[in-house]
Amino acid sequence: MTHRSIRLTLAALTTATGLGLSVSACSPDSGAAPATSDPAPQSSTTTTATSPADNAKQKAIAAYLGMWSDMATAATTSDWQSSTLAQNATGEALQTISRSLYADHYNGLVTKGRPVNHPEVASVDPQDKPTSVTITDCGDSTDWLKYHADSGELADDEPGGRRHIEALVKKAVDGSWKVTTFAVHEVGSCGT
Repeated sequence: MTHRSIRLTLAALTTATGLGLSVSACSPDSGAAPATSDPAPQSSTTTTATSPADNAKQKAIAAYLGMWSDMATAATTSDWQSSTLAQNATGEALQTISRSLYADHYNGLVTKGRPVNHPEVASVDPQDKPTSVTITDCGDSTDWLKYHADSGELADDEPGGRRHIEALVKKAVDGSWKVTTFAVHEVGSCGT
């Protein structure tokens, strides 16, 4: 694998934002006042149920951004064996990441900075019980470049830039969502 193809594979990384859930436990208060027959006040806010397709989109985007974040973190030391790489990627996607990081390690390169991603869902399949989500992105690697680990010097004079990315995210047997494949195109391949 050439340095240029490694650069194309890794150049569109991003910082992912984590989605957190908070859970609170309620316990009966033994000193609480007895219940009255007065009706409870109505809330002015309404909640809407999330459709299976919307839920799948959210989980797929979280996995996609998580994959790039995991990869960006591992790339700071070219750690192709990082256990975090498998949290959001599997199959061909995980192999591509591991091989690219190994090549950087072998060549004495590390990656500094963080890229920016702008993922959008292109399709959800099937709509009623989604198992697959296709994502398109315009990743910006302008501030995410390769350096020689020993000298700290920039590895080449090729600037980063905006690249079109396509990814397939699938629901695993355990219910988690993971990126299974992705393709990173050349700098300038994003539409304006």
